[in-house]
Amino acid sequence: MFVMIADIQLKDGAEEDFKKWFAESNKVLSGFPGFISRKFLKSSDGSYRILVEHESKETFIKMHQSPEHEKIHPTGHSFMSADPQRKTYTVAAE
Repeated sequence: MFVMIADIQLKDGAEEDFKKWFAESNKVLSGFPGFISRKFLKSSDGSYRILVEHESKETFIKMHQSPEHEKIHPTGHSFMSADPQRKTYTVAAE
């Protein structure tokens, strides 16, 4: 399994609109082969994180480079006050 975790910073007052956009964008992205899950997380300290799970790095890249992703991506970024800080992982053990 391939996992991408992105720490994000939202603009003040943007959380509810971002959550709506996130749910709508999940409807599009969840149809891609290899997609497992995509979650928007909020910590008790108020920080935010996105967690994406895919069957493989290849299926993640294919989704990430798709016209559908290219169309929805700028809207998500419009809610952010800084670029996401991304890290990727492969599952080493379960």
